[in-house]
Formats: sequence, C-alpha cells, structure tokens
Amino acid sequence: MRLVKLAAVVAGVALVGLAAAAFLVWSGAKTSTVGELEFANRLAIPPLAEPRIDGDGRKVFDLELRAGETEILPGTTTETWGANGARLAPTLRASRRDEVMPRVANGLGEETTTIHWHGMHLPAAADGGPHQTIAPGETWSPTWTIDQPAATLWYHPHPHPETEDQVYRGLVGMFILDDPEAEALALPDDYGVDDIPLILQDKKFEDDGSLDFSKGPISPTGLLGDEILVNGTHDPHLEVTTERVRLRLLNASGARVYNIGFADDREFDLIATDGGLLEAPRAMDRIQLSAGERAEIVAEFEPGERVVLRSFEPDLGTNFWDGRFAGGDDSFDLLQIRAAGELAPAPEIPKRLATQEPLAESKAAQVRRFELSGQGSIDGRSLELTRIDEVVEVGTTEVWEVSNASGTPHNFHPHDVRFRVLEYAGGPPPAHLEGLKDTVYIPPNETVRVVTEFSDYTDPELPYMFHCHVLQHEDRGMMGQYTVVER
Repeated sequence: MRLVKLAAVVAGVALVGLAAAAFLVWSGAKTSTVGELEFANRLAIPPLAEPRIDGDGRKVFDLELRAGETEILPGTTTETWGANGARLAPTLRASRRDEVMPRVANGLGEETTTIHWHGMHLPAAADGGPHQTIAPGETWSPTWTIDQPAATLWYHPHPHPETEDQVYRGLVGMFILDDPEAEALALPDDYGVDDIPLILQDKKFEDDGSLDFSKGPISPTGLLGDEILVNGTHDPHLEVTTERVRLRLLNASGARVYNIGFADDREFDLIATDGGLLEAPRAMDRIQLSAGERAEIVAEFEPGERVVLRSFEPDLGTNFWDGRFAGGDDSFDLLQIRAAGELAPAPEIPKRLATQEPLAESKAAQVRRFELSGQGSIDGRSLELTRIDEVVEVGTTEVWEVSNASGTPHNFHPHDVRFRVLEYAGGPPPAHLEGLKDTVYIPPNETVRVVTEFSDYTDPELPYMFHCHVLQHEDRGMMGQYTVVER
C-alpha cells in the first residue's frame, strides 16, 4: 500500500512539474514591442531600379545578388543578402505591354539560388521556381511581356528546400506594375514621397547583431522573430509631407501573420490587394496579411501629428495553444509616421478604381480539390520535382477548393495566376479578400474556394508550383506542380 501511495505521489509531482514546464513555455511564447520602440531611425526606401533599353526594345534590369554586412542594430553588423547592395533589393517598375528582361547574376559565393517573380503572369520558363536555378557565378536572363493590371508584386528566392533560409537573409524586393487605367486615377503615386513601399520581415538577433536562425521548442510554422524590420530598417519612422499617403504593404516574412492598423484605430482606404486595384475603395481599420500577401492602403494625416502603424494580434482561427506558438498572441509597433507642420493637399480617393477581370464560377470546366495536411504535404504527398501533380488546359476556367485539414495555420499560393475568392470558411469572402488575389490564408479545419483562369502560356515540360507560403512548410514539401498544355 505504501508503494502504491508513493507511486501516486511521484506521479502527481511529475504531472505538476510537466504542467509547470508547459506553462512556462507557453507564457514565454508571447511577443510584443508595443510601446517599446523609440522610432529612432529614418525609414529606408528601396531605390527604384533604372532599366536600360536593349536593341530589341526590352527593359533590362541588372540585378547582382550579393552577400554583405549591414548595421541594423546600433553598433553591430549583421550578415545580410541583397541585390545591387547588401540588404533587400531595388524596386523594379514596369508598365503593361512592356517587354522586360531581368539579368540576375548570382554573386552569393557558393550558394545556388533562384529568383521567383511572385504574382507575375509569365511563361513557366521565366517563373523562377525551383527548376530555374542560378549556379554560383552564373547569370539568368528570363524575358516576358507584362500583361496584367497595375499591382504590387514582389520577387524572392525559391530554391528547394532553402527558401526559408534565403528569404530570411533579406533577399526580397518589390516589383510594381503600372497601366494606363491606374495612372489616370487621382491616387498618390510619387514613389518614396506619397507612395511608400513597406516590406515587413521579422528577425531574431544574437547579442553581437548576427541573425539568429534558431526555432522554438514548439514551432508549428517555423522561425518567428521578435523584432520587425521595415524595408530592412529597425525602429523606423517615416516623415510625410502630403495629406494622403499610399502605403504598399508586403508581408515578406517566412511565417508570421500581421494584422495591420493604426494605434489610434483611425480608418484607412484599402485600394488594392495582391492582384491589383479593387473596383472601389473599402474603408477599414485593420488588414490582415499572411506570408506573401500584399495590400495597398491610403491613409489621411493632419499637420504635425505622429501616429504609429501597428500589427495587432492576428486572428489565426486556431485554438489557444497552437495560436500562441504560431504568433497569434503577438503584437508589434511597426513604424511611426510623422506628418510635417504643413501638408500638401491631396485629392479625395476616387469612388471607382478599376474594372476587375471577370472570373465567373459558371465558366469553370472542372473543380480540383487540394488538402493541406501536417507541415509538409498536399493530398498526402510531399513535393517531388520529377512528378507533375496536375495538368491544366490553356484557356480554361477552374474552381480550386483548398482545405486545411490540420490545426496548423497554412496559406496557399499558385504561381502564374490570379484568382477570385468565391467562399471563405463556409461563407462569403471578407472585405479584404474581395479583390484579385494570388495568396490566401486558410484557417485550420476550413476550406477556401477560388476561381481562376489559365491563359496564354503553355509548356508540357516545365511546371508552375502551387504551395503553402509558410516557408518552413514549403521547404518540407508542401508544394505541388502543374503544367498548362494545349487542348
């Protein structure tokens, strides 16, 4: 009897110890910088790349990928990657009907890489996925004609299975598209003045300023940093001189979800999502972006005021445990905006913005279903670069139903196409998902239905990718491949 009682006591003590340890791990997983920043550093604005025009009339962008060092934290240096510089990459800009040719030279030492044009409609051979590798010392020069509406796109490495590592080092840049319809609108469009790129990346740093690549003991979505860089700038502020400012938001983090708004809860106008301008602006006070998503917002400021752009706790749709370790309880001050004492007047935002490309479910030739499960498979299979998972006929419209069959946050990004969300978690899409998209968050145990069209380009040999854009999941194999072929 004594042995039984002793065993019960020991078991009880062990359970209490385990519960205490679990509580300590759980309580230590929450991160917040709200109220802690001094906003000491002027926000860096990525330079606009100046293309040259070659003999065939193409806009040629020269990009040299480099490894270097940057002073991010005061008095320390951090090893970073960039293009044409030590951190980040220049903003590329082109217009509809432009023929472009980025010349990407790999100067990263012994590292093989790729550059993917995220959100771009283009031939599979120019896509920059895992098949278009750039060996050390080599140059890759894809070419295509821009044929899609004005939008905020971006570019980043996509080598399998090294994408999370290379993006974390900072090799990302925006690719802004223009078109005549958008240029005719009275929207802020002076780059770096009232049209501001905001590239968000979370980082962890060692005491000496070097990047910390470690992940927590419980890491359902990968590395989550406790510091947020905006355009590679730590603790940033932005000085504005106009009444209205356009902010191009890009979530370039590997896993973190941001729920962005102003600290005083003021409203702003959402004017564009991944695929371009909305039909009409939508007033809101929060916009949630998962990894890879973009949004363009226009905010109004008063002379002399200071206001903080903040990421509030995101709604991940998880339980309290999984949400805590996926960043669902985290909040960050991102950027302080400082308005000048006198602000140049700016016109009201137009009530109509763009004519959306028609994507009707009634035209769908078929429905394809995909199930994201665990942290490394779609439909129970992990990526094999030699396997084609889906074959699509050019000129067809399809509905894709993507389900998250796990308790882990996922999102979904198919290359080459834009889509319209038909149904989100059993209901109509929320306001921030009404426009054209190329990346969408999928809450645990929910399904998202989208409709898209496959046009222009065919290649029976080279595939496009579809995958979760949580980069740890992508690297573990949560990707598939599809080709577009002639009828």
